[in-house]
Amino acid sequence: MNETDLSDIYRGYIACLNKQDWPKLEQFVGDEVTYNGKRIGLSGYREMLEKDFRDIPDLHFDIQLLVCDASTIASRLQFDCAPAGTFLGLPVNGKRIAFAENVFYEFHQGKIAQVWSIIDKAAIETQLLSTHPPH
Repeated sequence: MNETDLSDIYRGYIACLNKQDWPKLEQFVGDEVTYNGKRIGLSGYREMLEKDFRDIPDLHFDIQLLVCDASTIASRLQFDCAPAGTFLGLPVNGKRIAFAENVFYEFHQGKIAQVWSIIDKAAIETQLLSTHPPH
């Protein structure tokens, strides 16, 4: 698979998430997917995403940076949202926050097989202490 194909697949995956088109998720994510080193499988991955959307009703994935080779993607996703309650152990409680997620994906046979994700929790903590809204 070339970089253009993988980039197109990834952009389709992000569109699938933003539409919450859960039946279509299996077109992008492998049955045995691992997340941060733990095998959660497609059903666990879908449950994780569904929970994210329940906890953050206005969740929207925005690709800020995308780098790919034949089987790997590195992406910086930007979020500007208002989690309903606690998020990453922080009492956000509906406050609008902006943060980034740095995430790497490994693909096998055109589907996501492994995901490694780090969310910029420090940016959220700073905003919760600030009286100014994000950007």
